[in-house]
Amino acid sequence: MRGASARSQQSVLDKVDQLVDGGADGPTVGDELFAVVGVLDAQPVLRRLLTDPGAPAEAKRGMVDQLFGSGGKGRIRSMLSRGGGAKVSEPAVETLAEAATLRWQSTRDLSDALERAGVTAHLAAAEQEGQLDEVEDELFRFGRVVHGDPELRAAVGNRSLPIEQRRQLVGELLEGRAQVATVALARQAAGARHGSFETTMDDMGQLAAQRRERLVATVTSAVELTDDERRRLAQALGRHYGRELHLNVVVDPNVMGGLAVQVGDDLIDGTVSGRLQDARRRLTD
Repeated sequence: MRGASARSQQSVLDKVDQLVDGGADGPTVGDELFAVVGVLDAQPVLRRLLTDPGAPAEAKRGMVDQLFGSGGKGRIRSMLSRGGGAKVSEPAVETLAEAATLRWQSTRDLSDALERAGVTAHLAAAEQEGQLDEVEDELFRFGRVVHGDPELRAAVGNRSLPIEQRRQLVGELLEGRAQVATVALARQAAGARHGSFETTMDDMGQLAAQRRERLVATVTSAVELTDDERRRLAQALGRHYGRELHLNVVVDPNVMGGLAVQVGDDLIDGTVSGRLQDARRRLTD
């Protein structure tokens, strides 16, 4: 997202943070924003109306209140079944109304920003409860579980299945075994509006890391690292990048030995398999 849309998205995310900090229930706001995104994805005409740069801001706020607010009625409100009813709380309506007054380069950008706002609401609530680190770890670990199980990966990524059926599968696997925020975010990722389930989960993990202004390093090792090894590696990478890093460790016996570290677009491959592949390339050059 670029230009006006990027600035508008940041305004929406700031708005959600302020609302949750001010006492709004983060999980409720997050789930309701996800439900609103589902409605907007299914209603391109409504997206165009809410992003029309020629429409007065107050008119768009009135439209949001009429369609989604406590006094609204009719088809749009009946579509909001995810939260168990047709009502949308005031903080979620306020967020949507704020978003409708901003400028968007694409109608889809509005939906994308509201989805990210829903993620932000869940992460802000987890942060308040001191659970942000755990949520970040759970998002990564569950993403790897799905990636490593062909049958589960096919089921979660099967777009011929109804979205709610995929979300129910993910919820059943995580309910009672992960934080509330992790379950809600994984259920949303099962809808994978852009890319795959795994990439959506990775993006959500990155957002969790960004809340602490730290980078994410994905470390691939032939064996599990000890706590001391993790600490020393994180410190070394932190000195190199000048920022705190969060380590996600993947155990892969195929690398045979050594470590591969991916930070953003940077790849440091010190694995035995990597060195062997490099040697093979040199021999064939």
